[in-house]
Amino acid sequence: MSNSRNILVRSLFCFVFITITGLAAVFAPAAAGAQDAAGAQPPVAYASVSELNGIVEQLKQTAQSMQSDLAKTRIEKWKTDGATKRQTLANVESIQRNLQTALPETIAQLNNAPEDLGASFKLYRNLDALYDVFGSVVEAAGAFGSKDEFQSLGNDMTGLESARRTLGERVQKLAASKEDELTRLRGQVKKLSAAPPPPPQKIVVDDTVLPKKPAKKKVAKPKPPATTIDTPPNTSQPNR
Repeated sequence: MSNSRNILVRSLFCFVFITITGLAAVFAPAAAGAQDAAGAQPPVAYASVSELNGIVEQLKQTAQSMQSDLAKTRIEKWKTDGATKRQTLANVESIQRNLQTALPETIAQLNNAPEDLGASFKLYRNLDALYDVFGSVVEAAGAFGSKDEFQSLGNDMTGLESARRTLGERVQKLAASKEDELTRLRGQVKKLSAAPPPPPQKIVVDDTVLPKKPAKKKVAKPKPPATTIDTPPNTSQPNR
């Protein structure tokens, strides 16, 4: 029943993730204009960051406890066949590699983008894989290991399951938020598509040639008449 539930949960998350990312790729170009007009993306809410920090802190503590308890587990002393011991040791090595490399990397990616759905789902899938492999080790410890080994590993299993469940709930909320955002973007796209384009701006060019004013002719001023001085006749008689 538990395996069926896990498969159903994984399928649901896969479907939601593929749907959201696919729709986001379709509407991203149309939303670019609206985002540019609105300015930069708003900062992540404090409540969201605080929630993620709580999940990450729980994961780090659980991972540290898992590594310590696995190192104390003496699988070679279990009362079982060699094939079971070799398989359990291989599972422990795989878990240790994940806890030391893959898990810190996915946590760092999510810390850089707290509300990124892809990074959140990547961390959830990693925890899901860890849960399955670690669960087989815990079951083997209960069947062939000591009581203390089983109890310690069982406590780690409880912490891992709690972190995985909390992260799954967060991914579900993020997916719902992204769906609401896509719905809003669809509405914006419809409004932009329905709005008539603005009328083209008309530039009026006045090409009317105004008639030139006739040039004024210069009127020659009449010259004043010349003034003549009449010489009086010489009336004096010549001396004889």
